[in-house]
Amino acid sequence: MDGRVCSHLVQRVHLRDPELVWHPSHNAGEGTHRPGGPDIPVQTWVGALAMGMIFFCSPVVSMFTDHFGCRKTAVGGASLAFIGLLSTSFANSLGLRYFTYGILFGCGSSFAFQPTLVILGHYFRRRLGLVNGVVTAGASLFSMGLPVFLKKVVEPLGLSRTFQILSLFMLVQALLALTFKPLLPAGGGMGPPGMGHGHSDSQTQVTNQAGGKWSRIMARIRKYFNLRVFHIVTYRVWAFGVATAVLGYFVPYVHLINFVKEQFKGTQKEWVLLVCIGASSGVGRLAFGKIGDHIPGLKKIYMQVVSFMVLGLMSIMIPQCAVFEALVVVCVFLGLCDGCFLTMMAPIAFELVGPMQASQAIGYLLGLMSLPMTAGPPIAGLLRGYFGNYTVAFSLAGVPPIVGGVVLFFVPMIQRRLQQQQRQTSPDEPSSTSHMLPTCQPAAEPKSCTNGDVLPGYTNMETHI
Repeated sequence: MDGRVCSHLVQRVHLRDPELVWHPSHNAGEGTHRPGGPDIPVQTWVGALAMGMIFFCSPVVSMFTDHFGCRKTAVGGASLAFIGLLSTSFANSLGLRYFTYGILFGCGSSFAFQPTLVILGHYFRRRLGLVNGVVTAGASLFSMGLPVFLKKVVEPLGLSRTFQILSLFMLVQALLALTFKPLLPAGGGMGPPGMGHGHSDSQTQVTNQAGGKWSRIMARIRKYFNLRVFHIVTYRVWAFGVATAVLGYFVPYVHLINFVKEQFKGTQKEWVLLVCIGASSGVGRLAFGKIGDHIPGLKKIYMQVVSFMVLGLMSIMIPQCAVFEALVVVCVFLGLCDGCFLTMMAPIAFELVGPMQASQAIGYLLGLMSLPMTAGPPIAGLLRGYFGNYTVAFSLAGVPPIVGGVVLFFVPMIQRRLQQQQRQTSPDEPSSTSHMLPTCQPAAEPKSCTNGDVLPGYTNMETHI
């Protein structure tokens, strides 16, 4: 199960449900009926902290993935998330839940989630978009079923038992992560031009001879926690645009249920909106993943541009919905935009930096997303408290995705200009796509490679398990 979905659903269905407000004086598993209670903004930070930690830890997860492999990282992360959810069920104070749910569960979900994106690059290349869509579509199925399931379970069992049940999902994910088996692509040598095994080994020997223990330590740190992806202009622009967009990206998802309770008093159909978002997001992930495989190169970014633009407009339209059916239509478009953005993230990263640095690229991108994504929902909550309604909050939340979409629009243009300049200055050198998968080398070449010269998450030890 996608850790982000579990965190997101628990936040919307429980932490932000006025009928199940957490208060520091409440015991674990208890809830009180306090519609519109003053504690709701405080609860926002519990779920927001978990969501933020999932993304904030991503750069470190990249280093662990490159060093320990996808399997160990994913299993360890899912186990930590299991411990976080299980301990949350026994927490008797809000402050303790900040640690167990916000930090432990959030960090564990981060370590469990990111390797699932990296491992796909070991098996697929031409159909990477479709594969990402199929894998992430499973999260949409849980998005459709979990709201109803949690609503039915929490009333008779309470929050404590509910969190214990949710922890079992993370335990299952830890067991499933044991099936991850990173593969060395045909040809073995996986570095950029001039960075084959011989070059890497000789460079390592020179470094070890020239410096002492400190030099070797620094070289190892630079190897697994490097900033080379930021040397690529197009990646910098793309990361900045995405980080800008997510400032308002999650606001509609987090505050939608409270808006429905205020705008359509007495309705019991808010679960329909969650199902619509989950269903349309799943359809979008499958459809846009397939479409993205037929769009060459960085033109895939235009799909994210459109998704951000539409999402921003839909956020602005939410306060204008006078009937519940109109809100259903808006939620369908929100889900489609969510599916398109998430499905295209990994394929675009592979296009920008190549498979050898894809883990670092995805990790740093998610890390940059953490701060604006965490701050967005609480800021919207403060705006709602100040103005007394969600009109200003949703309207302003639609601006960052539109601005981010405009920034992403220029990434393919910058790429084309750089390619033209490269052809003019050095026509005999390989094109900028040379960092992608190299051609096959003789099959007799040994697979004993230094991690970092092969696909991220590959370790010789893991492939034989």
